Amino acid sequence: MKKAAFRKASMLVLGLLFPVLSFAQVSTSAVPSIGGIRVEFIIFALTLLGVAVLHHKTMYVALCGLAAILIFKFIFPGVSPNTFNFTEHIIGNQHSEGEWRTLINLFGLLFGFAILAKHFEESGIPDVLPKFLPDDWKGGFMLLFLIMVISSFLDNIAAAMIGGTIAFVVFKGKVHIGYLAAIVAASNAGGAGSVVGDTTTTLMWIDGVNPIDVTHAFVASIVAIFIFGIIASKQQHKYQPIEADPKEGAKVDYKKLLIVLMILVGAILTNFLLDFPAIGVWIAILIGAIFSKTPWYEIKNAWQGTVFLMALVFCASLMPVNELPPASMWSAFILGFVSSVFDNIPLTKLCLEQGGYDWGVLAFSVGFGGSMIWFGSSAGVALSNMYPEAKNTYKYVTKGWHVTFAYIVSFFVMIGIVGWHPHAPHKKVKTETQSEMPASTVESNPVK
Repeated sequence: MKKAAFRKASMLVLGLLFPVLSFAQVSTSAVPSIGGIRVEFIIFALTLLGVAVLHHKTMYVALCGLAAILIFKFIFPGVSPNTFNFTEHIIGNQHSEGEWRTLINLFGLLFGFAILAKHFEESGIPDVLPKFLPDDWKGGFMLLFLIMVISSFLDNIAAAMIGGTIAFVVFKGKVHIGYLAAIVAASNAGGAGSVVGDTTTTLMWIDGVNPIDVTHAFVASIVAIFIFGIIASKQQHKYQPIEADPKEGAKVDYKKLLIVLMILVGAILTNFLLDFPAIGVWIAILIGAIFSKTPWYEIKNAWQGTVFLMALVFCASLMPVNELPPASMWSAFILGFVSSVFDNIPLTKLCLEQGGYDWGVLAFSVGFGGSMIWFGSSAGVALSNMYPEAKNTYKYVTKGWHVTFAYIVSFFVMIGIVGWHPHAPHKKVKTETQSEMPASTVESNPVK
């Protein structure tokens, strides 16, 4: 039985890795390869396979994979101008910022939102909310829709944690793994069309993309939630119906609720002002600790998931993906599958440098695509800290099949409704190659 499960998980992940390997940089004489694929990608693929199969040891697998990749990079640093320098990779240089901001933000947000989720649970809101939800499967669907709305103006981690907390209460702790996948998908769908709802769209905004240019991603998000939302809600209703009666004697703790609001406002403000939402989260937590008891023990519960995601993101950042296929509707579609196993932040950075994408289509691809596997987005990792059963990759993908199906259908519905309208490189300073590109390659030939 275990061998069969191992074989199924292996085939599943290898199939999902196929689009990733299509982006692998061809080896040079200075860096060894196997079958034309650089060894870093092979180590990363084996790491992801280990995460999928050994889902009870994900943190250790990710750390071992990171150590193996770093050792390889130190032994084979490459040739100039792409020589690997660990210090510059972390703190940056004149050409790139480095990974320090992403890693520190992840560290702060995953721990901070674990505390936020507990404050929200203790505020009493999840206990009184059931009276506003229908009794049948439509109650589960309404909750998913609420998560999507929340994530349109909040970080997707916060939306997933709040949704997971409410689900735990209204479903009496019995949440179907397909519904967990739907919570992750809803939290990513809401942020796809909003520059304040997801790290990737915020990155686009900071880089100069007009916020209006990503809003048509909501077309795909709405189609997607009606597909995966209805299917997942019926899965959940069959597994454990919603308990719509509010808890007897339930009352709201307004101090806890105030802290939740402070954390959310702090995240939004510091994201706008400093591009550093973790700072606002922790300022609010520390202020809240003055007048209400803080559940610091949640840090202990979240530390393994936090270390795991940081290790996996760091692994992805070390991959030599220095160029992407030419920008097109099909490459944007494939990027959705790539983002399910690859950090979507460096992918988005590469797309911004390259130009020629329809930013709304790309926002949906790299944002929602990460929902297809639990470790494909920070929202999935955060939710798996609350529900460890979500770390079973085979069950997550097979029971949450509707998320992948929703991505495929909604992507092409979006293309059919709004078309493919690639934007010219938006940066003021263009490379010589970009300035010589014919305007027709980026401004005409919309796909309908």
